Amino acid sequence: MATNPLKGRTVQSVGRQRGVLLLTFVACVMGCGNPQEDSSSAMPMTASSPAGLLRLSQEELSRTSIEIMPVARGQFQFIREFPATIHPNENELAEVTTLIRGRVVKVQVDVGADVKKGDLLALLHSTDLGLAEGAYLKASARLYEADLSYKRAKDLYEHRAVSLAEFQRREAAMRTARAETREMENQLELLGVPRHEIDRLDREHTIKADVVLRAPFDGRVIMRNITRGEVLETNHKCFTVADLSDVWVIAAVPEKDVEYIQRGHTVDLVAAAYPHAIFNGTITYVGDVLDPATRTLPVRVTARNPDKRLKPEMFALVRIQATPDPNTLTVPLAAIQNGPTGHIVFIQRAPSEFEVRTIRLGEEYGDVAAVVGGLKAGEPVVTKGSFVLKSEMERHKIEPAP
Repeated sequence: MATNPLKGRTVQSVGRQRGVLLLTFVACVMGCGNPQEDSSSAMPMTASSPAGLLRLSQEELSRTSIEIMPVARGQFQFIREFPATIHPNENELAEVTTLIRGRVVKVQVDVGADVKKGDLLALLHSTDLGLAEGAYLKASARLYEADLSYKRAKDLYEHRAVSLAEFQRREAAMRTARAETREMENQLELLGVPRHEIDRLDREHTIKADVVLRAPFDGRVIMRNITRGEVLETNHKCFTVADLSDVWVIAAVPEKDVEYIQRGHTVDLVAAAYPHAIFNGTITYVGDVLDPATRTLPVRVTARNPDKRLKPEMFALVRIQATPDPNTLTVPLAAIQNGPTGHIVFIQRAPSEFEVRTIRLGEEYGDVAAVVGGLKAGEPVVTKGSFVLKSEMERHKIEPAP
């Protein structure tokens, strides 16, 4: 049986048309879904957010603990602190040395001893002093002989028993002996021999050759460098005596803070050994030249130390309180984060919206900082949770508002 070729072509054409219609229907069905839902899945959440505005979903908010505090305006006082070291008051400090070479025969005091003016510190025996005392006694003897000879010559001259020339010769000898005696006496005084010891030589005519080291004033022995039997030279420092009822606190003030330093101002001192105690002091010296290496200015504070709690070479802080400003914007330090352009804070605009803003800070005091730009009084800033918001800001690639 023969097949109709035209009929076969018609069947194939109808089949192809049905296939095209089916594909078109499937494409329409796939393309007619929810356009809003597709758009949200294809774009990030903050793509339509304004610059500097962070929007969080309810799920993100539930994971974050946030506390808000308004920006306050009120009195603000900042404190400057400078590292310092405690030193003895050099006006009440003395290095005890010997003025003549000698051997130590006795040491009376040790380090830490409180002494009164004139107290015995040590006793030395000096051969050189013995020679000087002997020379003084010899000069005194020659003076005594010359004085007697002069007096006899004077009496004889008055009775015309000797010539004027002989009388003048003996007078000159007496004056020479007197000058030699005074020279030897001055030599003893230069060697540190007190007046009463010279008077003893005149009375007893015996040589002791003892060098006595005594305390120059009331104070405390803070250094001893002497041992019994040691031979001391004149450049040897035996003791250091200091009156520690006043101490000097030497601070190094950076160049940027020099404007806050003024002589005569009262400051607070905090010693490292007593972190909870505050001592008072007065600025008594402000340096005129900065240290070229550290760019700091030396400042001296004099502090009362009646209980001797402040020890030389202790570390301390000099604390200066500046004049308070009664109208300063402040923000908690917990609200401040470091952003790509400086310090930033997060300001709540809605329950789930936060503005990321760059601010300029001034001084810090305690747990708050002064704000010099970028904020207004009353704006609600995020304190607790600001670090989490910063992480979300970086994750969504949001730039802070200027």
